[in-house]
Amino acid sequence: MLSMTRIGLAPVLGYLIIEEDFNIALGVFALAGLTDLLDGFIARNWANQKSALGSALDPLADKILISILYVSLTYADLIPVPLTYMIISRDVMLIAAVFYVRYRTLPTPRTFAKYFNPCYATARLKPTFISKVNTAVQLILVAASLAAPVFNYADSIYLQILWCFTALTTAASAYSYYHYGRKTVQVIKDR
Repeated sequence: MLSMTRIGLAPVLGYLIIEEDFNIALGVFALAGLTDLLDGFIARNWANQKSALGSALDPLADKILISILYVSLTYADLIPVPLTYMIISRDVMLIAAVFYVRYRTLPTPRTFAKYFNPCYATARLKPTFISKVNTAVQLILVAASLAAPVFNYADSIYLQILWCFTALTTAASAYSYYHYGRKTVQVIKDR
């Protein structure tokens, strides 16, 4: 339910950013972040609250939220186009790799219904350390970019340094998945 809330908040955030209502967008972004933290806290502390569907929805919600935020912040001229392109391209490559792994780990007969059933887990992707750092840096950049017009620092050199650092961690994260590819995938044998 928390992941679905985050997915639902993503287009609202995009709309608020495009309409340049950055004060409310900051609040909605904080709410989306709270749902993510609460979701993780519940999953870590109550084993009966973990599910295959939840473990599929959480990263999907994150990718949808990040994508909509970066595209809308780029539209609002708060994040440069090449950086957004880089982030979206990395995520598209990761999603393509997940689809490939899903196909390879799905037992025969491979049916359309089984392939797209998120409750039927066949593999787990373990994020690399740099990928976790990259996600944090991307979210920090979003928060800083949303706050920039509110607190009047959109032309700050520190924001531009954060763009560069985000590009660096995004490239490093993409490389880490390429380099450690097989080590980041855990096939679930009991299916």
